[in-house]
Amino acid sequence: MSVRFTWAEVDAGAITHNARELTRLAGRAQLLAVVKAFGYGHGAAGAAEAALAGGATWLGVALVEEGEALRRAGITAPLLVLSEPRPSAMPAVVASGLRPTIYTEEGVDAAARAAAGLPSPLRVHVKVDTGMHRVGATPDAAVRLAQAVAERPELHFEGLFTHFAVADQPELAEHTAAQVASLRQVAASLAGLGVRPDLLHAANSAGLLAHPDARLDLVRCGIALYGLAPAPALAGVVDLRPALSLKAEVSFVKPLAAGEAASYGLCWAAPADTVVATVPIGYADGVPRSYGVRGGRVLIGGRRCPVVGTVTMDQLLVDCGQESPVERGDECVLIGRQGDEEVTAWEWAERVGTIAYEVVCGLSSRVPRLWS
Repeated sequence: MSVRFTWAEVDAGAITHNARELTRLAGRAQLLAVVKAFGYGHGAAGAAEAALAGGATWLGVALVEEGEALRRAGITAPLLVLSEPRPSAMPAVVASGLRPTIYTEEGVDAAARAAAGLPSPLRVHVKVDTGMHRVGATPDAAVRLAQAVAERPELHFEGLFTHFAVADQPELAEHTAAQVASLRQVAASLAGLGVRPDLLHAANSAGLLAHPDARLDLVRCGIALYGLAPAPALAGVVDLRPALSLKAEVSFVKPLAAGEAASYGLCWAAPADTVVATVPIGYADGVPRSYGVRGGRVLIGGRRCPVVGTVTMDQLLVDCGQESPVERGDECVLIGRQGDEEVTAWEWAERVGTIAYEVVCGLSSRVPRLWS
């Protein structure tokens, strides 16, 4: 327990359950559990182990360093680095037994140099830009790069993949379908040249939930693995259980008279006599500074109570009401359930104009994660 009495509880069983549900929905496709960004704020090693226990057979990270950390934790599952590592990082990729993504000629050359002398070829995945326009080779360039990979004895062409831009927006399904068609066309062009990857993959969480034709050989699930729908419109497609709860203990209680203002800027004043609780968590922990002025709520004593005034770096204020029995040491739930009430990461997100991904990934390292 933190001496600050602020913590996040992470339910490994929920992640395992979610992995089972996603594996079931994926059918013949394998499940790659995306554990980048510290496991979307939950803890990468714990999330990886829980996902593998639920049927995931692959893991995905954004950074070579993230992959190295998982290997140090004793995790041996196939691990894909989802963006091309810089050439100087390819020896580290090889040393940790990672699978690099490639989408440039420099990447092909660097991977081949790093893999020279290995007892077996380095397995690589070629990424195609089919419409996201972030990273990846154009379809024509991807054909050339995949050919180059196939011609290098140091390399094995394990995967061909793309990433969706709007799979979480059902009204834009035609764009997602076009991305799948573009990927398939690249694969067909390569097949005509006698070059075939072991795996073809495209679907992220939203792709798996909303676009059955995108499931292919492998699905890469991030946010859904942690029990959060990739968009409110996709909630309920499968039984997902949120894995993270964020809690703190009330550190101070004081009465406030009607008209008295509080916190930086004095932008909130009590509309009537009330009791205000101080909770020792703030924007340095990941609570948006504007959460109170945007109508944010927390749970104390099983009731939804408003966060008031400006969230400060280390603390926030809660209006508990004039007759509140709140006391120092009472539990405050910022994300999760208390009694019959619940505050979700998506509720946070909608109040401050972002997405649930940013909410959970934004929890800082000074919030201890307690696994159960």
